[in-house]
Amino acid sequence: MGIEIERKFLVNGEAWRSLGQNIAITQGYLVGNDQVTVRVRIAGDMAYLTVKGKVVNLTRQEFEYAIPLTDAQAILKLCLPRIVAKNRYKIQLDELIWEVDEFSGANQGLVIAEVELLTPDQPISLPDWIAEEVSDDPRYFNSYLANHPYTTWPG
Repeated sequence: MGIEIERKFLVNGEAWRSLGQNIAITQGYLVGNDQVTVRVRIAGDMAYLTVKGKVVNLTRQEFEYAIPLTDAQAILKLCLPRIVAKNRYKIQLDELIWEVDEFSGANQGLVIAEVELLTPDQPISLPDWIAEEVSDDPRYFNSYLANHPYTTWPG
């Protein structure tokens, strides 16, 4: 069984941009609620089907499988309009890999950094471009953003 332990943060400024390579990601949701999400993702020329369980104490079950790109393209059409598009920058700092997602389309203007941990209480050093932690705010889950785009949020 796969386990994901992850913290999420909003991002300040542009200093992170020069620290890593980016890849375009498009993903859609077949199921997305507080108990389970089922998504299809195209990242570059690779495609994946992923099932994630409910988050408890920053931890959730995660099962991810590579699938043919043509299958992913067809499944994405089933997800419309619940699509999320972003550029992901992978940044290695110390022993951790930060993933900074710069959203586009209906989520334009949102930039989130995620870091996967070995345990929920693993100590981490926050880079200076990290802002408010949003790990416990479900509005920042990609499955939520697919149905409630950032550009439609009040204020």
